[in-house]
Amino acid sequence: MNTAELLVKCLENEGVKYVFGLPGEENLNILEALKDSPIQFITTRHEQGAAFMADVYGRLTGKAGVCLSTLGPGATNLMTGVADANLDGAPLVAITGQVGTDRMHIESHQYLDLVAMFEPVTKWNAQIVRPSNTPEIVRKAFKVAQQEKPGAVHIDLPENIAAMSVEGQPLNRDKQEKSYSAYQSMTAAAVAISKAKNPVILVGNGAIRANASEALTEFATQLNIPVANTFMGKGVMPYTLPLSLWTTGLQQRDYITCAFDETDLVIAVGYDLIEYSPKKWNPQGEIPIIHIGAKYAEIDSSYIPIAEIVGDISDSLNEILRRSERMNQVSPTVSEIRTNLRSEYEGYSKDNDFPIKPQKLIYDLRQVMGPEDIVISDVGAHKMWIARHYHCDRPNTCLISNGFAAMGIAIPGAIAAKLVHPDRKVIAATGDGGFMMNCQELETALRVGTAFVTLIFNDGGYGLIEWKQEDHFGKSSFIKFGNPDFVKFAESFGLKGYRVESATDLIPTLKEALAQDVPAVIDCPVDYRENARFTQKSGGLSCSI
Repeated sequence: MNTAELLVKCLENEGVKYVFGLPGEENLNILEALKDSPIQFITTRHEQGAAFMADVYGRLTGKAGVCLSTLGPGATNLMTGVADANLDGAPLVAITGQVGTDRMHIESHQYLDLVAMFEPVTKWNAQIVRPSNTPEIVRKAFKVAQQEKPGAVHIDLPENIAAMSVEGQPLNRDKQEKSYSAYQSMTAAAVAISKAKNPVILVGNGAIRANASEALTEFATQLNIPVANTFMGKGVMPYTLPLSLWTTGLQQRDYITCAFDETDLVIAVGYDLIEYSPKKWNPQGEIPIIHIGAKYAEIDSSYIPIAEIVGDISDSLNEILRRSERMNQVSPTVSEIRTNLRSEYEGYSKDNDFPIKPQKLIYDLRQVMGPEDIVISDVGAHKMWIARHYHCDRPNTCLISNGFAAMGIAIPGAIAAKLVHPDRKVIAATGDGGFMMNCQELETALRVGTAFVTLIFNDGGYGLIEWKQEDHFGKSSFIKFGNPDFVKFAESFGLKGYRVESATDLIPTLKEALAQDVPAVIDCPVDYRENARFTQKSGGLSCSI
């Protein structure tokens, strides 16, 4: 047995189902070992696509997704997806091929110090230089990647080490036991909650990772406390419940801002500062905060908790609930916020303007997607509208990259989502800019049999940057580009292609596309004049709503 074969045995021991990547000279031994493995190697068209697939696989399953590249340019291509997983809290193991150790001391073809290169974008990374250390390195990689806060790790395997003979076996996986919060901290939190007149819960992606949706919903309902979720916390509490204030995190003021303006206590549950800076909702650092999470709070002058409850989130919520005595009614502002949000949301249901307003497009998208179906949002202007208007009943049914916020994630992410949940409808929602960054992976989708729909918000430019430019300078520049015929483009891959030509076309087109047994692409013109209108409206928003 050589080192590469032992590495693959260790991956099997970790329960790996898929490895996403590209073949190369320096990872030949790993590929050869995978030929006889139950692990499915999925050949992608670009290493960035492979890393994004592993990223989304990890986010949906809680188990580290695995991606593979060769050295040099293959490894540099992998980095964007690795960084995205690391900042977004998705467990991922990246494996790179490397030159032999006999070439590392001299200038060598395609050689880069990959351990140094990946160090800033991973939780941990190492090079295998002794074949016998392989089981320890692989076990540590998966343990570090999957423990809270999850993220990316990197293993570098030189080609001469990969070919060396070795004896060894994978290490047993240790079971991660729950950790429990200190009684004193939970009591302090319960006292503060009981005294608060207008508390607000801010829930983030950590609550989803901890499977705390049921406990959070019970906690909020029993204590009569409204809940706002971050972009990455969608679905923790069903959006239909009266206490749900939907999504916060936009850079502009919104109705939900009013709840934070009048609150006297924020209960942050599974909240990562990277999701939505506390300087946006607590600029003076004056709002008392209770931090409930699996890790201690990050240091920030606007985020100094009066109590930190660190441990299993569901257990913490249940214990604090048991200790709390809260009789206060919800502030009238909360019902007014709900009324305004729902009125605006429903107000676009019959809008027939064309090109389609983003609010209408997302409203119709919600009508055709079931509560368990999945939307993967790319990054761009459409992401802001999806964050604000696409509401969820379940966790992990609308995935938004908002830590690293990397364009190009939607199509590779949809492939991973369909592999994890083959019976659910999956839509990759993307702008035309993001679409062209990883559209080559549609061939991968067809080849591996993942039939999902790519919905293109087509505005012929980088709409989010145009929005920012207009806000800052009153004009835009350098953001327009041309596009191919997306319908013909899809058909050239052997996919189904559709073009929306009126507002009434969208729902029937979505339904037809979702019924296909091959991937489909929908080209939908969007009217982003709504961006400026929203900015003007939010700028004049008063909380005497």
